[in-house]
Amino acid sequence: MSRTNVLYAIAAFALGATTVLVAKTQATFDPKAYYAGREPKAASAALLAEAQVLAKDDTWDRIGIGRVLYQSGDTKNGEALFTSVLGGKIGKSDLYRIATAYATAKDWGKAKPLFERAIAMDLDDDTGIMKAACWFNVNGERERAEELFGKAFAKSPDDVWHYTLAAGSYLGVAPF
Repeated sequence: MSRTNVLYAIAAFALGATTVLVAKTQATFDPKAYYAGREPKAASAALLAEAQVLAKDDTWDRIGIGRVLYQSGDTKNGEALFTSVLGGKIGKSDLYRIATAYATAKDWGKAKPLFERAIAMDLDDDTGIMKAACWFNVNGERERAEELFGKAFAKSPDDVWHYTLAAGSYLGVAPF
């Protein structure tokens, strides 16, 4: 048998063994173990712990975990995740997501500067600007909200969601 064929045989064996091992591992794993029969706080803690393992360095995933922590009252750990994301390379969508998590938790003082940073990163993002404007309006900053509404409407005057979100904000309905 040639050296190349031996290497192919070894590679095929390794791939087969790995496939069997992965299939066996997946077959025995039961996600219900994280939540079935547990009290809500314990179920949440177990699910979030696994989510953190799976998230690795993905900013969107880490923001999502931080959002749940922060909005459920574990502000210290939620904030720690947000801070770690903000300390790395971030995009405007990361800023909008963290700002929205803060705003939803009624922590406008932390949300506002992040919305402003996100807006400054892309002045042509009419959807992001509209949602930020709505948060400004919901938080009593009508003048800034209307300034931003004008920018968003100028970019997309026929966007039905711009009208819907802006209308809701005047009634205290937060954007989604």
